[in-house]
Amino acid sequence: MHCIKCGCEESKVVDSRTVEETNSIRRRRECLNCKNRFTTYEKIEYTPIIVIKKNGLRQEFNREKILNGMLRACEKRPISIEELEKAVDDIEMEVNNSMNREIEAKEIGELVIKKLRDLDEIAYVRFASVYRQFKDISEFKEELNKILNNK
Repeated sequence: MHCIKCGCEESKVVDSRTVEETNSIRRRRECLNCKNRFTTYEKIEYTPIIVIKKNGLRQEFNREKILNGMLRACEKRPISIEELEKAVDDIEMEVNNSMNREIEAKEIGELVIKKLRDLDEIAYVRFASVYRQFKDISEFKEELNKILNNK
C-alpha cells in the first residue's frame, strides 16, 4: 500500500474494523517512513461461477436449484432440511474450491448424487433415475444392484 503523502510502500496497520453496510474492512494505516496516517478499505471480490448446461447454455450457479432438486428426491423421507442444507453447503464449497469459474452441470449432478447416496438410498435412486434418465427398468435394476453390492 503506497502512502498518499510520500509514496512509500511500507506501512503498518494500526486498526481494523468491519464495515457491515458495504461488506468490507476499514484499515487505518501508518506510513513507516513519514508516520502519516491514512485509511484503506478492503472488499471481497465476488466472481460468479458459471454452470454449463447440457445444451451448451451458460447460467450462474444457483444453490436453490440444487436444494430444490434434493428436496424433491427426499420427499417423504426421514431427512431434515438441516441435513440437506449442509449437503448443499458442501457441494457449493467444493465447486468454489475447484478454482474453476465454469463447471459443467453434469459435474454438479454427480456431486449431488454422491451426497444423496450418503444421506438416503431411496432419495439417491430417485434423483439418479431422473438425473441419469433411466430409459427402462433394467437400468433402474442395474443401479439398485450397485447399491446392494456395495453393502
